Amino acid sequence: MEVSYHGHSVVKIETAGKTILIDPFMNGNENCDLNADDVKADVILLTHGHNDHVGDTETIAKRNHALVVAPNELAVYLAFKGLNTHPMHIGGSYQFDFGRVKYTPAFHGSSFVEEESQNIVYTGMPAGILFTAEGKTVYHAGDTGLFSDLKMIGELNEIDLAFLPIGDNFTMGPEDAALAAEWLKAKRVVPIHYNTFPVIEQDPRTFVDQLKPGIGKVMKPGDIIRL
Repeated sequence: MEVSYHGHSVVKIETAGKTILIDPFMNGNENCDLNADDVKADVILLTHGHNDHVGDTETIAKRNHALVVAPNELAVYLAFKGLNTHPMHIGGSYQFDFGRVKYTPAFHGSSFVEEESQNIVYTGMPAGILFTAEGKTVYHAGDTGLFSDLKMIGELNEIDLAFLPIGDNFTMGPEDAALAAEWLKAKRVVPIHYNTFPVIEQDPRTFVDQLKPGIGKVMKPGDIIRL
C-alpha cells in the first residue's frame, strides 16, 4: 500500500490496483500538487461536508465514475447531484473490494456552503475514517477537537499511520494533537490541516517534536509512505 499526502487534508491511497482519495480539496488549495481536472480516482472517501474537504469531489467523481463513500446525509446530498455514493455512519464499517472502511466520531461541524445562493446545507455528522487493506490500517481523523474516545480508538485498532489536524482555531492545535497521537498509539503520525489559510498557520515541527522519536513525520505535498 502506498499512502501520499497532498496538502491540507488531502490523502491518496494506492492499494489493490485502486486509487482512493480522501477529502480531495484541490482547486483553491495552493498547497495541493494534484489537479482536479486530471487526477485519477476509483474511490473518494469523505470525512464531512465542509467545502475544504468535499472540495472537487463532484468534478473528480463524475469524470472518473468514482464511488463516493461519505456520512449518510452528505452521501444523499451528493447523490442528488448525480454521484454514485455509498452512505455510512459513525460506528459502522463496510468491507469493499478495495478495503474496509469504518467511520469514527469527530467533534466538529458538517455543512456545505452554496455561496451563490448564500445557503448552508446540513450534511450530517462529521467523522474520522479507519481504512484497512493489505493488513494495514490508516486513520484519517478528519476535522476534530481533542476528545477522550481517541483513547478507545487506539485501544481497539492497531493503527499503522494516522493523519491528525494541527491547525488550531477550527480543529486541534499542536499540543492537543500530540496528546491525541499518544492516545491513538499509531506507529507513524502525520500532521494535516495547517498553513492553508492564515488562521491555521502552524509550524508542523512544533507538533512532531512533542512526539516520541521516530513517530512523527512532516510530509510535503507528493511525499509517499509505503506500508
